[in-house]
Amino acid sequence: MFERIMNDAVKFFEAIGVLILIFGGFVAMIGCIIELFRGRSPSGVFDKVRASLGRAILLGLEILVVADIIRTIVVSPTLSSALTLGLIVLVRIALSFAIDVEVDGGALAEGRGGGISATARRNVRVNLLWSATLREATPV
Repeated sequence: MFERIMNDAVKFFEAIGVLILIFGGFVAMIGCIIELFRGRSPSGVFDKVRASLGRAILLGLEILVVADIIRTIVVSPTLSSALTLGLIVLVRIALSFAIDVEVDGGALAEGRGGGISATARRNVRVNLLWSATLREATPV
């Protein structure tokens, strides 16, 4: 019973994550078309669309990682699934950093204190916390 509920929770989070990716993409594209019809400059519209898509991808990835954590810790806590989740988290850290750089216009942009943006630092901290939680919760 419990395992079925957790499998349903994983499917729910996966569906929500994919819907966020799809909906975020549609909203960004519709916004792009509207802005172009209003006569905005294509380069400005392009930057705005990239930022919107980047935010949608980051949010969708956050939700998909939740599904993977539930699956790994609750549904099938094996070493293989833990290693797979660890790899997913590492890829997500890299993607989050790259998308954050794109969305914010560069992690080392002028006027930001000369370092990584606050969003990128937060994403790295969250992912490192998830990795530590996974190590503690997964039997070896």
